[in-house]
Amino acid sequence: MTRTVVRVAEVRQEAAGIRSLRLVRDDGAPLGPYEAGAHVDVVGPTGLVRQYSLCSPPHEASSLLIAVKKEAASRGGSEALHTVGAGDTLEIGEPRNLLRVADGARHVLVAGGVGVTPLLSLAYELDRRGAEFELHYFARAREQAAFAGLLEREFGDRVHLRFGVPRAEQPTILKEVATGLTPDAQVYTCGPEGFMAQVGAVFAPVVGESRVHVEHFVAAEVDTSGDRPFTVELDTGEVFEVPADKSILAVLGENGIEVFKSCEEGICGSCVSGVLEGVPEHRDSCLSAADKAAGDQMALCVSRARTARLKIELY
Repeated sequence: MTRTVVRVAEVRQEAAGIRSLRLVRDDGAPLGPYEAGAHVDVVGPTGLVRQYSLCSPPHEASSLLIAVKKEAASRGGSEALHTVGAGDTLEIGEPRNLLRVADGARHVLVAGGVGVTPLLSLAYELDRRGAEFELHYFARAREQAAFAGLLEREFGDRVHLRFGVPRAEQPTILKEVATGLTPDAQVYTCGPEGFMAQVGAVFAPVVGESRVHVEHFVAAEVDTSGDRPFTVELDTGEVFEVPADKSILAVLGENGIEVFKSCEEGICGSCVSGVLEGVPEHRDSCLSAADKAAGDQMALCVSRARTARLKIELY
């Protein structure tokens, strides 16, 4: 995996427990532009690799901006990034994208908490294109809403801040937003899992499941008790047996097959590869509903097979 050494040029407190880091290269070389909705691997001071959405304007090449929420149950990743200061160096990977701007007559962005970060870059891109969009931002209070002031300044009345709305009352507001949408609209959401499930439940019947685009921060919980072995064949002709207690990614690694990987939890999308034959059993949180329905790619770190054999190609 190619990594770039970057310097922290600026640190800002964006909300309670959330700070932003502006990253630059010492040689002045550009870090962008990047595709709106992208995220990067960040190697923190403790050596842990975590994924963070890019939330600066995608077309600005001089720097990248990430926002880090200090998690109460942090295993050292977010906590360590809350200790770095201006002048410190980090390593980042190449931007990867799972949440792209899709073609649509109207775009609705729905953020929950720190989930606003990838949607901020989408808003910048939609604004640059002159596209019709609106952003609805749910947070417990203004002081816990990162970039609230920035959103208001940059996008004006297209931003709707929803503070202190209990989870049980959020569907009522979402249904009001969905009223009048046509099937050619696109919906994008990021936030806590329960929040995104509510967004999908409201908007999918209106615009279709494939037009509700989701960005996950945590891996989905999966029951593995019924897992069975299967065979995987590479497009090079090599064949491997995948036992019930190992992933395709692990088996390939044990056999010296190098696959680009990062989170190994089905979130980042780095190990997604093509499926040439067979039917995958998707267990990831990175591919869209449309991608999963197509059945022509899969995340090797968590997904398995519905057929006795899969033939895949490594990207």
